[in-house]
Amino acid sequence: MRTFILTTALLLPMAAFAAGSSDNTPPKPTETTKVCGNHKIWDQKTKTCVDARDSRLDDDTRYNAVRELAYAGEYNGALYTLAAMSDQSESRVLTYYGFTHRKVGRTDVGMQYYEAALKADPDNLLARSYMGQGLVDAGKIEAARAQLVEIEARGGQNSWPETALRQAIETGKTDSY
Repeated sequence: MRTFILTTALLLPMAAFAAGSSDNTPPKPTETTKVCGNHKIWDQKTKTCVDARDSRLDDDTRYNAVRELAYAGEYNGALYTLAAMSDQSESRVLTYYGFTHRKVGRTDVGMQYYEAALKADPDNLLARSYMGQGLVDAGKIEAARAQLVEIEARGGQNSWPETALRQAIETGKTDSY
């Protein structure tokens, strides 16, 4: 029983991270970024590119496409796909709105989205990391450190959000996904 409790305690931080971002590794390119264009994403069921607003798509499919598009630097496609999500107040949606706006230079708008994401889910480690990286870009290192402390306090030690923000603070570079 002690082993079970210890194992569960060790895995909970990673589970919380996984829930906030689906994955802690960059998405692999799929047909969404290899073949589709014009605000279309790959529909695995029909094996075709469809408009991100197509009613046959579920939000998890859209979210995975958003991650892929954002990682590939296709920010307009990511924003279009985000707009098709059914729950615009969901923390993961708000996080990627923040990330995308920040990456296209609308840092103030991005920060507002990160704040909304954290209001919806204070344990969203990815939003905290991206917000912290934006703060590093703005030269607000102490505010970025405050987000790092929050990540650690919420069980994010040794997670991608913690590592990426720590590296950004130490190097001043925020190229991490």
